[in-house]
Amino acid sequence: MAHDSILLEKSLNFAARIMKLHKYLLRDKKEHIISKQIIRSATSIGANANEAIYGASKADFIAKLHISLKETAETEYWLRLLVLSENITEKEGESLLNDCLEIKRILISTLNTAKNNTDSN
Repeated sequence: MAHDSILLEKSLNFAARIMKLHKYLLRDKKEHIISKQIIRSATSIGANANEAIYGASKADFIAKLHISLKETAETEYWLRLLVLSENITEKEGESLLNDCLEIKRILISTLNTAKNNTDSN
């Protein structure tokens, strides 16, 4: 699927941005709990998407992408909380949130396509 490479590239770049955010939160804000949560969820998005590409079946592919989608929703929550708690600025949060939501849209589109292709067969 064409979305695969876009999804993998965007999720990798997003994870790298979140790793930088994690360092900032630990170093400058002394924020350990949320920084640990967001790095786990954000890096899991791409890890599961990568794993989906090599799934043993279409069902496995769909299941792994669903995990990525759930991790995206969790990451979105942590980003919103970081803004509300003033650990990051609204501008920083908006930039990261836009990337997160773009990945979410790609995942939803890819999942819908995969499910429709499965239903057609």
